[in-house]
Amino acid sequence: MALKVELKPRERIIIGQVVIRNDEQRTRFFIEGEAPILREKDILTAASADTPAKKIYLAVQLMYLTQDPTNQHETFFELVRDFLAAAPSSLPHVHEINNRILSGDLYKALKAAKKLIAYEAELIEHAKRV
Repeated sequence: MALKVELKPRERIIIGQVVIRNDEQRTRFFIEGEAPILREKDILTAASADTPAKKIYLAVQLMYLTQDPTNQHETFFELVRDFLAAAPSSLPHVHEINNRILSGDLYKALKAAKKLIAYEAELIEHAKRV
């Protein structure tokens, strides 16, 4: 079954190792086959990874997009260790990310990492109020 993608004007998408940028008008196309796919709204750059949880997301993103995800494992585990030391209550989120990585479902690991980013924002907001 093909994946239907609709891009807004000038929107980007990563398919495999290629970044595609749309022209001036909305475009719809179908993707058939297996390749990592990330829409622009889900792409994080090194410059925009400005919190510990976002850095974890970036490491998972790189695992998802590369042909050899093990290259990011050391970085990922170091970031996770530091994050858990600072926020032990995030263990359920980190556990979900780890399970998804271990099962080879890196796209779902990315979704779980987004939840970690949201949780981190809650923790920061709570700390500001205290």
